[in-house]
Amino acid sequence: MHLTYAPRLRSFDYRGYYRYFLTICTFRRTRVFTEDAVAREVIAQLSHAAGAHQFWVIAYCAMPDHIHALVAGEHETADLREFIRIFKQRTSFEWRRRNATCLWQRGYFEHVLRDDEDTIGVARYIIENPVRAGLVTNPLDYPYLGSFTTTARELLYSVQIERT
Repeated sequence: MHLTYAPRLRSFDYRGYYRYFLTICTFRRTRVFTEDAVAREVIAQLSHAAGAHQFWVIAYCAMPDHIHALVAGEHETADLREFIRIFKQRTSFEWRRRNATCLWQRGYFEHVLRDDEDTIGVARYIIENPVRAGLVTNPLDYPYLGSFTTTARELLYSVQIERT
């Protein structure tokens, strides 16, 4: 099986006060985040890694076979590559111990948001993902999305106000 992953930008060091739209896929796109305990543990590790590596998680959503997150460096030393490395390492260790398989596919996808790109638009895409996938009709009914900077309800309200 050929695994693809996005190369990082060569002229960019991924450190500092940048915003990133992330997608991290499970190995072979296995639907592992349908199990409540697994999804909640991965979300807890996302929160822990973000705090330890100086990132705000503006919005996140654990879909059955991938995670989306909108994160922002909160310090000039915030290092996206190290944040993702530690997050994937910690979640993979426990998963492999219990399941003897890989949790994540190699690499991840990131989009560095430019100054003129809309943070709320990316957050909207993330929190509406379960609705587009037909998992729920209201984002607030999906248990594996939210924000570590605000409540899910406030985030949804911001997204809806921006749309009108």
